[in-house]
Parts: sequence; structure tokens; C-alpha cells
Amino acid sequence: MKRRWIRLLGGVLALGVGATSLAGCGGRRDDATTDDADAPVTCEVEKDTRISIATGNATGVYFALGNAYAAQISTATDGRVKATAAETGASVQNIQQLVRGDYQVAFSLADSAADAVAGKGAFDGEPQPIRALARIHTNYTQVIARNGTGISRVEDLRGKRVSTGSPKSGTEVIANRLLESAGLDPAKDVQAQRLDLAKTVDAMKSGTIDAMVWSGGLPTPGVTDLFTTARNRVTFLDITPLLPAMRTISPEYEQASIPAATYGTPAAVPTIAVPNLLLVPETLDANLACVLTKALFEQLPALVKANKAAEDITLESAPDTEPVKLHRGAEKALEELR
Repeated sequence: MKRRWIRLLGGVLALGVGATSLAGCGGRRDDATTDDADAPVTCEVEKDTRISIATGNATGVYFALGNAYAAQISTATDGRVKATAAETGASVQNIQQLVRGDYQVAFSLADSAADAVAGKGAFDGEPQPIRALARIHTNYTQVIARNGTGISRVEDLRGKRVSTGSPKSGTEVIANRLLESAGLDPAKDVQAQRLDLAKTVDAMKSGTIDAMVWSGGLPTPGVTDLFTTARNRVTFLDITPLLPAMRTISPEYEQASIPAATYGTPAAVPTIAVPNLLLVPETLDANLACVLTKALFEQLPALVKANKAAEDITLESAPDTEPVKLHRGAEKALEELR
């Protein structure tokens, strides 16, 4: 009954906000988060609205940017839209809970989002009703091994203890695809440890795992911590030989490099990158979607202060969200911002 009631409200409140927040809003029904597809987009939110943003692991870039974005949404709207950010397992889980109505905005890797709209991978047979506000920063696949483990390429992970990321995260999707591209079975050929980033870094420091896979913006705070405290005990792997095989799985993957200055490595690290998208339900009110998109760009300097990865967010690349369609409210915002 509670779930049906939340749907009837159009997802106004995130799961867990509950009756207390309703009382805080005067107990009024607020349909500001349900779109009327026939109404013009004015980019004005007429009612006080609460939203929740799904981010990622606490020591990752999604979490840092999500919290900064939530604060700036409230600032940009003079408190009319009150946003909060939540720590999550990231991409796949974010999309599932976005569609379920637990969140109104979610960070996601573009490969996971592409799977979602196509009904592939973790969303097998069930295309997800999502839209994008914008393409945002880029995630870099960061594969790191402990020195002395005999690991110099992904193929060497056979039989090793490997953190493949949080369950239902974009990192886990990429980790499994990397292993498969290297001819390994993720379920049989490695001792997969499905750890969040904080636990992964601790395990790398203590030596209870041999290697880790992480997909995140630059710099990722947890990876910075690892290279600050265990620099002489860990090494990045060059995974770019696997790019052709990865691209047969998803065209979203592209070659990139992690600058040496990012983590103080001897040289830039060649790697595989994938863009990030800021997602919303397709039913989100267009005026709210417009306001959220404008806040992203108008308050961008504050996001850059939270994490330099936000320097990748540009108006030029923002519309490049295919195969996920832009929300009509985001289209209006980007049109007015350009």
C-alpha cells in the first residue's frame, strides 16, 4: 500500500522520507515530480519539492559530487527544491531504485544506462523507463595490483583475490567484462571479492586481496588514499589491449589515460574510460528536470571545488547521452543555457 501511495504521489518523496516530511510540507499532495507531457516547459517549480539523489560509494567521486550537487540545487532554487544525496552501490542499483521510485536523480555509468534502456545485462528483458539530464564527467577504469603477486595484466588475475566492486555497481559490470575479455570466467577463475571502495582500499593495504578494479572519476579519493599510504606496494595495470573485446560488448568504452599527476605515478596510465550520465525517471516533471539541469551548470564551480572530476562537465558534451534519451525538461534547459 505504501509503495502504491508513493507512485500516486509521482515519486515526490524518496523512500525513507516518510510521514515526517509530509508533515513538514503541510501534508499537501505535491505532484511537482509527475510530468504532464502536454504542458509547456516553463523551467519553474511552483511547489516546494523534495528529491533524493542516488550516488555511490562514500570514498568515490559520485558521492562527493552528489552531495555538492544536492546542496547547490537547494541554493539555486532558494530552497524551493530541497535535495539530499544518498550513498549507494552505484550504477545498476541506482537505476533499479530510480525506476522503483526510491530516488528522483541518479548517477550512472553510460554502459549500465545503455544496458538499462535496451533491457540487456542486469536488466535482461526489461527495458527501463529512464531519461538523462546530461552527460557529465568521465569514469576511468582503474585496475591496481599489489606488487609481488605476479600480476602485470588482467590475464594474470586467474586464481587471485580480486575486488570487483560493490554488488550491482557499474564497477562490477566493468570488472566482469574485463575478466571475460581476458578469457576468464568471473565466477570461477578469480576469487571475486564484492567490496565497496573503502573496504577494497583497506584490503589492498593489508594484503588480504591481490588486486582491485574500480571505475571512477579523477581523482577518486579512495584511490588517492591508497597511493598516498601504499605507493611502493601497488601498481596500475595497462588494460587497453582488452579495448577491442570490450567494445564488442558495449560501444560506450573508449581509450583514455590517467595523468601521472593524478596519483603521482611515474607516467600516465593507459586505460579504458566510459562517460557518466545523470539520470531521472522518464515521468519526472519537465519543469523540475529543467531546474535540475540548469542548477548543474549554473553551480558548476561549486562542484569542481568538491572534486576536480567535475571539470569534465561541459555544455558541449551534455547532450551526448545516446542511447539514453534526454528528458524534455533537460533539452529545454540546455537550449536556454547555450
